[in-house]
Amino acid sequence: MTLAEVVLGVMFVGLIAYGLFGGADFGAGIWDLLAGGTRRGARQRDLIEHSIAPVWEANHVWLIFVLVVLWTAFPGAFAAVVTTLYIPLTLAAFGMIARGAAFAFRKSITTLGMRRFLGASFALSSLVTPYFLGAVVGGVASGRVPAGIAAGDVITSWTNPASVLGGVLAVLVCAYLAAVFLCADAHREAAEDLADQFRLRALGTAALTGLVGIAGLFVLRADAPLLFEGLTGRALPVVVLSVVAGVAAFVLLATRRYVPARLASALAVAAILLGWAVAQYPYLLLPEVTIEEAAGGRATLIAMLVALVGGSLILVPALVYLYVLFQRSQPNMSSTSSGAPPSGSAPTS
Repeated sequence: MTLAEVVLGVMFVGLIAYGLFGGADFGAGIWDLLAGGTRRGARQRDLIEHSIAPVWEANHVWLIFVLVVLWTAFPGAFAAVVTTLYIPLTLAAFGMIARGAAFAFRKSITTLGMRRFLGASFALSSLVTPYFLGAVVGGVASGRVPAGIAAGDVITSWTNPASVLGGVLAVLVCAYLAAVFLCADAHREAAEDLADQFRLRALGTAALTGLVGIAGLFVLRADAPLLFEGLTGRALPVVVLSVVAGVAAFVLLATRRYVPARLASALAVAAILLGWAVAQYPYLLLPEVTIEEAAGGRATLIAMLVALVGGSLILVPALVYLYVLFQRSQPNMSSTSSGAPPSGSAPTS
């Protein structure tokens, strides 16, 4: 394994972490949107807010980490991606800003109209942002981002079938992860009725994601043949691992074993992302720019690797402590009145 591959591997670990933690974060916002009216969805929204409030900002650390490593260690690839796919990336950035502002400000708003407006902004941004990020992945994976500054088509690079598939799958996976995580959170708070509601949503979303994934193979075969060849070739064992983990998570959810279901679901999603990386190896930008060709100078890569190791010694334990600390039970969550309005709610349906 070369030095460039090691740095890229570390970056990809950060991408998987963002896919899991950030994905569940976005998915929670999607369920906030679908929770129902002000009164009917109050307890669901209270659970969602309790689950994501302590960590929603921390999750974006992983995205910043990925962007900084890509920019520094693989500057040519970074330039090609951000100049060709600047439209979906900008829309995703606006979505994150609108989502964060709405989530923060709705806590201090007392009028019902503004509370609903900010709740809707938070929820809708949670839906569209992962779609645009998934569309970016689809554009890169389908080979529509050539080397050079704005060398690719700024419209068709993210409005093609592979990008639409990537966006839809990103939304479904986020919703699935959030439902699985919220099952365990509700069970921990002794809110078994909420756990059952999110369990059914997780099972339904898992089935829908599987169907879309199967249909997506035909889309990739027609629209991204190089990626399809890699997925059905060298990456096939990883794809099989994802399927097995997904089936295991489904069974664990059906039998209400929520904590093991979390682990199996995380493995299934991580394997999907890993399968993408294996499928297009050794290319960073299909079909012409390899990892070695995109990498910066050796001195830059060494400095980056040293910084990554040093930073991880501080960052990773702090994040682990943060996640563990806020997995503790909140008193009276299970007895929250279903008639009380949440701190921020989507429009009444």
